[in-house]
This record gives sequence, structure tokens and C-alpha cells, in this order.
Amino acid sequence: MMNMDKTLPLFTPVRLVALATAALLAGCALGPEYAGPPDAAPQAQRSGQFVRAGDLANAAAPLNRWWEALNDAQLNRLVQQALQANPSLGSARARLQQSRANLDLEQANAAPSVGASALAAHARLPPANLGALTGGSSSGGSSASSVNLYNLGVDASWEADLFGAHRRAIQAAGASAQAAEASLADVQVSLTAEVVNAYINLRDRQQRLALGEQSVQAQQDMLALTGQRVQRGTASSLDQIRVQNQLDATRAELLPLQAEREAYLNQLATLLGQEPGTLDAKLNAPSPLPLPPQQVAVGDPVALLRRRPDVRAAERTLAADTAKIGQAEAARYPSLKLFGVIGLGGTHPSDLTRLDDFVALGAPMLSWNFLDFGRAKARVTQAEQVRDEAEMKYRQAVLEALRDAEDSLSRFRYGRITVATLARSKASADRALELARQRYQAGTGTLIEVLDTTRQQISAQQNLLQAEANLTRSFVGIQKALGLGWGEAES
Repeated sequence: MMNMDKTLPLFTPVRLVALATAALLAGCALGPEYAGPPDAAPQAQRSGQFVRAGDLANAAAPLNRWWEALNDAQLNRLVQQALQANPSLGSARARLQQSRANLDLEQANAAPSVGASALAAHARLPPANLGALTGGSSSGGSSASSVNLYNLGVDASWEADLFGAHRRAIQAAGASAQAAEASLADVQVSLTAEVVNAYINLRDRQQRLALGEQSVQAQQDMLALTGQRVQRGTASSLDQIRVQNQLDATRAELLPLQAEREAYLNQLATLLGQEPGTLDAKLNAPSPLPLPPQQVAVGDPVALLRRRPDVRAAERTLAADTAKIGQAEAARYPSLKLFGVIGLGGTHPSDLTRLDDFVALGAPMLSWNFLDFGRAKARVTQAEQVRDEAEMKYRQAVLEALRDAEDSLSRFRYGRITVATLARSKASADRALELARQRYQAGTGTLIEVLDTTRQQISAQQNLLQAEANLTRSFVGIQKALGLGWGEAES
């Protein structure tokens, strides 16, 4: 990068020619050369596990169908439909195509521009007053005249990339296109995780509703039995009121679950690019809650940073902003444009066929806005600060990726322990309820004991089901944190 010190005199033409010639021969460009992402995780770097310069730009992997590990065919179909029809994913694809078109445009801007023109003109000239021109008198004026002009021409122009402005523009556009590709992958990660989480929440609510309906049925049977015992005088009306109150409370608890079930059905339909309600017939029937596999493979920090699309997008944005510094720096120096014209023509159409009589023009133009009162330098400073901001965002993306991985793995590890603990608690509640019912039927237990153990058993079932849903969601969190749900962007 060339240092423009204020104490240096203005460049002389000889020095400018020498500088331009050296730049053309060396094929270099002004501004800093991008040498890869900074060391955003020093501890991982010291252990030899950090990404080398350029690894992120070259990292790519096929689509990892991690959700298939949940062994749910219906879920697999929903994810595939979302990947095909989700509007957000379509918007990301459109942004990718825009960035690729911008790259094509920058590459075309570096090439010469060639055009053709054709002219057929008729001009009427007024009569010439020779007396007025000579200062004398004129007894008469010549008659008006006319002339025809015909011309065919080819013109070309090209701006020499003396200081690498075009090269830096192509580098920036290419890195931006790669950032858009990574952003598309990031949308895939978020979309697949959102679909799976919505599906898990739906199945969780459906299972909890099924448990609640079973509890309602059991309490209705208990209410009928208590009514019979009240008629026989073996139970009091207070016992019947207690059973009725518990039945009403259980029914009331089901209402929010029903509303949540409908909300998740609508969310899934929206994620699939469909109107709310279109999936009700397909997904309204309760289905078992999908559970994660027994073993979950995770990678090291190197694989993590290579897979995370948001980290790749931040790194490619950093590369693009670095190249833009060279663009701003090149604007401080002269530009050389070459123009050329070749034409045939005359006053008659037959003149267009006279190939030996043509007009040729070649003109180089050197321009330099050397007195801009600091505008170009301010643009360079602005570009440098944008690049520094991009570097900070990249560092933040890496740190957040590492934190997400640690948090998701911790939640999954403790989630397994929670499920195992609540499974034992549910088994104990099942045995307690069975013993309470036997004691009540034998006349050695009270109805209050049965009601209390029933509430405990229902609560244990609900807690276990919720813990299993949380465990599956933490499995989804691992996949999202490791960036596994993405692949190469579609063309």
C-alpha cells in the first residue's frame, strides 16, 4: 500500500509514467493484500486447531441431512418442502444471483467497450451574403444549398487499470458473491432448525394433549365411581365435589395446549410457504415425539469454523471490504483512457463502399483530480474503517460460534441426565398411583390419596415429555451451532 505523505511534492509526469509502468509490469494493485482471516480464537490457534488463511474461503460441504437422524419420515418430508418453497430461502437465492451478476458486471467493466454507429443526415444551408461579408454592397444573394452526409463507424474505449482499481473491484465483487452464498447457507441452517423445532413443539403439545385427555377420562371414571359411592353412603358429597373440581381444572389446562397446537400447525405451514391451516389434515393426528440418537458426533474448532455459514459470510465480507480499500486508494491517482474511432462515409451512399478511404482516430486521455481538497483521502479512510468494522464483526461471529457450540453441548449433556432422572420419577409415580387405587378399592385408602397420586403421576408424565422435547431441541441446537444443515448454494 502506497503511503501518501502530505510533505511529498506533487508527482511529476515522469514519476507518474514510471509508477504506472511499474504497476502494469508487476500486475499489482494498490491497497492491502488480503491474507486470510485474523486469529479470532487465540487459544484454539495455540493448540494448532485454528483455521489457516484461506481455509474458510475454500470450505464447502454437501448438504448434511442431519434431521434424518430423528427417524421421522413426516419430518423429512416437511424439511424438504421447506427447502424448496420457503419465501425467505427464495429471497436469499435472489440475493445470491444479484451478487453473481454484480461480479459479472465488474469483470465486464475491466474489458474494452466497442460500439458501432450509422448516420444518414440531410442539411439545408442558408444562402450566403458575400457583400455583407466583404463590407460592400450586394445586388443579389446566392440561392440556398443542401448537403447529404453518410457515415458508418466503429468506436472503442478502454480504461487502463494502472493502479488496480478494476482488479480490486473484481476481488470485492467475488468475495461479496461468496458472502451471499454463505448467507444462503445460513438461511438453510436457520430454516431447517426452525422447521424441526416447530415440528417437535407440535408433537410435544399433541402428546401432552393426549395425556390430558387420558387424565380427563380417568377422572370422569373416578367421578362416576364416587357418585355411586355417595349414593351407597360410602363416600361424602365433598369427595364428589373434589373430583369434579380436579376434572374441571384438568380440562382448563388443555385449552392453552390446544391453542399452541394450532399455532405450531400454522407456523409449519408458513415455513413451507403455504397458507395457515393447509397442514391441519396431515399433522393433526398425534404422533410420537422424535428423539435424538444415542450418540451425536461433533467436530473440532477447525471443522466448526469451516461449516458455520455465518462465520464464512463474515470472513468473505471482511475480504470484500479489504479489497475496497484498494479501490479507494486507486482513485487518488491518474486514470488513463484510450479512445479509438474508425469510420467510412461521405456525401453519397457510394462513399460507404470505399474501403481505402476511411477515417481513423486514436486518442489517449490522462486525467487526474489532484486537487480535491482531501475527498479521495477521506474515502480511503472511510474504506479502512469499514474494513476494521468488518474485522470486529468477524471476530464476534467466531466467538459467538464457539459459545453456541459450548452452550448447545452443555444443554444436550445435562438434558440427557434430566430425562433419565424424570423417567425414574415417572416410574415411581406410576407405581404409587397403582398402589393408591388398590388401597382405595380395598377400602384401606382415601379418595384424597388417589387424587393426590393421580396429580403427581400426571405431572411426572408431563415433565418427562417436556424434558424429552427439550432434549430433542438441544440436539437441533447442536446441529445449528455446528453449522451442519447447509451445503453448496444452488445455481
